[in-house]
Amino acid sequence: MLSRDFESRKQEFLDFYAAQLPTLKAAAASFNALIHAILSNLEGVNIAKFECRVKTADECVRKFKRKYRNFVEDQSEDYAIQDYITDLIGVRVVCLYEDEPPAIMSRVREYFDVIEITDKTSPMEDSESEFGYKGIHMDLRLNQQQAQLTEHQAYADQAFELQIRTIIQDSWSELDHKIKYKKSIPTNLKRRINILSALFELADREFLQIRNETSQALALSRAEDEIDGALGDGLGDNNEPLDAFSFVAFGHKHFPGYEFDPQKVEFFLDELLHDFAVRHAGWLFAVVQKHVTTVRHYKADFQHRYPSSSFNPFTVMRHCLYLEDKQRFRKTLRNSAREAFEEWLQRQPANSTSED
Repeated sequence: MLSRDFESRKQEFLDFYAAQLPTLKAAAASFNALIHAILSNLEGVNIAKFECRVKTADECVRKFKRKYRNFVEDQSEDYAIQDYITDLIGVRVVCLYEDEPPAIMSRVREYFDVIEITDKTSPMEDSESEFGYKGIHMDLRLNQQQAQLTEHQAYADQAFELQIRTIIQDSWSELDHKIKYKKSIPTNLKRRINILSALFELADREFLQIRNETSQALALSRAEDEIDGALGDGLGDNNEPLDAFSFVAFGHKHFPGYEFDPQKVEFFLDELLHDFAVRHAGWLFAVVQKHVTTVRHYKADFQHRYPSSSFNPFTVMRHCLYLEDKQRFRKTLRNSAREAFEEWLQRQPANSTSED
């Protein structure tokens, strides 16, 4: 028969915790691996990191004393501390944008039974005086299908907490925990914390808006490029400024299947602008279309001789620029690449490198 003496209950919990700790650690790793596997390739969701942990015994005791002790002792009933700690195991998923958690929750429901959901976002948005970190906490347990798998049977009945946050919410959480005496500080400090919290929330929304508008701009650039292609040469306005959107749209059309890495695009365009004063999209695209057939012939010959070599669309465009003006764009190619290209050009029949 359990006693209501807190110190006895605490010692019982510590004994329980020590005995279960190896199993808890193994379960945490298993849950984290499963969450990672089911979310890593989830379309439309960008995962920044996965984390898992087992709450320490002292943390569990402090949580029980803070949230449950007075209530259970007022009920004059026996209790066990471990029955009130549903987040002994915690897994955290940090995504990039605030519209992604619903998709994560939907996928998770396919593999786990939901015990309870705590949405820490709504209380923050409905209050002008409360501040703290946002996020969604789901208390989960393996569903029947997953629990029957051999690798999961040891943890079939083990509940755990899944925290879902954006990267901004996660950053604010880390800072929020460092602020002391949040509920008993002067009003002017509370106001400053609220302002800071609002700035983080604004950053979350702005990142989402920038992502959406970037996607819209890329889609518009591609549509315009397709229309230009149907009407004529597909080069657009010769005075149109060269930017990432028009460049990627052109690249996807003329180099289908190649994934243009944003950092490589930024580096290439920055080089063109600052080192070679290329400022207009139409001019660049015209040069590429003018020389691309010749460069592709060279690429085929080069890769035949060096099968493991890389010759991506950026490399193709560099060779096109060099063909257009060998003096101005001499440095677009390394010495060895330039020498190899010149040697190949000299072996070609007359007029074989003329304009397309």
